[in-house]
Amino acid sequence: MADVLIVGAGPVGLTLACELARYGVSIRLIDRAPQATQTSKALVVWSRTLELMDRMGCTEAFLASGLRARGATLRGGGRVLGGPDFSDIASPYAFGLMIPQSDTERLLAEHLRGFGVAVERGVELTRFSQTADGAEARLSHADGREEQVATAFLIGCDGAHSAVRHGLGLPFRGTAQGDEWLLADIRLDGAGVPPGDAIAVYFHRDGPFVIFPIPGGRARVVATVGRADGRPRPDPTLEEVQALVAARAGPGLRVFDPVWLSRFRIHERKVSEYGRGRVFLAGDAAHIHSPAGGQGMNTGMQDAVNLAWKLALVRRGAAAPSLLDSYSSERNAVGEMVLRNAGWLTAMATLTHPLAQAVRNRALRLFLGFHVVRRRMAAAMSEIAIGYPASPLSVGPGAGRRWRPEDAAGPPPGAGADPRFVLYAADAERGAALAARFPGLVQPVPRANPEPGRLHLVRPDGYVGLAAGAADWDAAAHYLKERGPV
Repeated sequence: MADVLIVGAGPVGLTLACELARYGVSIRLIDRAPQATQTSKALVVWSRTLELMDRMGCTEAFLASGLRARGATLRGGGRVLGGPDFSDIASPYAFGLMIPQSDTERLLAEHLRGFGVAVERGVELTRFSQTADGAEARLSHADGREEQVATAFLIGCDGAHSAVRHGLGLPFRGTAQGDEWLLADIRLDGAGVPPGDAIAVYFHRDGPFVIFPIPGGRARVVATVGRADGRPRPDPTLEEVQALVAARAGPGLRVFDPVWLSRFRIHERKVSEYGRGRVFLAGDAAHIHSPAGGQGMNTGMQDAVNLAWKLALVRRGAAAPSLLDSYSSERNAVGEMVLRNAGWLTAMATLTHPLAQAVRNRALRLFLGFHVVRRRMAAAMSEIAIGYPASPLSVGPGAGRRWRPEDAAGPPPGAGADPRFVLYAADAERGAALAARFPGLVQPVPRANPEPGRLHLVRPDGYVGLAAGAADWDAAAHYLKERGPV
């Protein structure tokens, strides 16, 4: 019996599989599709995700394959309004890494194979039921073979039409945005081509138009093309894309060599709970939203990282099963925030009234003139601003915040196959004694605290669990006792 059965081998399922495999948890990863994604789809891996990839051990492969976007420029009414400079991101990865989803999946699958695990393709989950100690799942193979499997945990990373979510009976509430959008992965040349290391956003009177750089000298164009009427329409032609580019970005730009032309609508939906019993959801199975800001895939991958260390500790008996309750509460709050922010950005970009457009452009030009606004915008896009201040795992002033990677002495917390808390304290002897009392939960060697007068327990995913005074050892012991095995 596999400890964990993961349904869906996109970026989220692959991230979860990589994390669990390096923690020594036995897994199966299935996907009903016969092959991996072949198109670019989600394009950007943000700073916080790259930081977490450091813990996974695969950042370098991504950096070698991606293109580093250094900022974004917003234009409207014939002038530059401003935009975030990603060098303001307080991270070792102060950029957005532009990389097609097909490459993201390829690199994660290669990393997973290093643990001796491969994706089982052409395998579909047809039904499941929960048991006292896990789940029973029925799998259908491409050759017609049926298989009944038992697993301690079942995780749905199977997208917006999730079979796992449907099996749980969880409502997927939300709406569809009213516009029809065009997407084109092409090449650009001519006068007015934006810099190859920046995202270019045009607020045009007929609707927004965005150019994203892609590795290999390509670019993605995304734009609204009118109100959606629900009727199926053929994919756009290159001529249609050229006319759109000329109208909204300037006649000097020429598009050619298309590899993907498509239309889509934006759906904004989310569950209110990310699991029941021993069955959980992550990624698009739990939340879908506007692509504005490029948050979707990153949010899903961070769902996976959040869930993985908790599953590992519970499965090895080092933590109480109640630890898993924090997954839904933490990631539900993040999902709500991402949905709200992406929806707001989309609404702002798609204003149709000329007066509203003029007011938006003036306001953006004013506010983007302030460095603090640009810095906060970059922090939000990069997801380094995400934290868990309201989590049941966050205790003490400042708990729940991201522990900056540069504040970690030696390997980052959770590096290698060790999903344990890291103690940062001034008294190494007392710290070692505390760790010895909770060997399954805390790494044995405490680290010097970069914040004088403080004691911190940092979670395996790099967020502060406990924040206390340097001498408050009782608080630390109580924190660990509450979360240790029953």
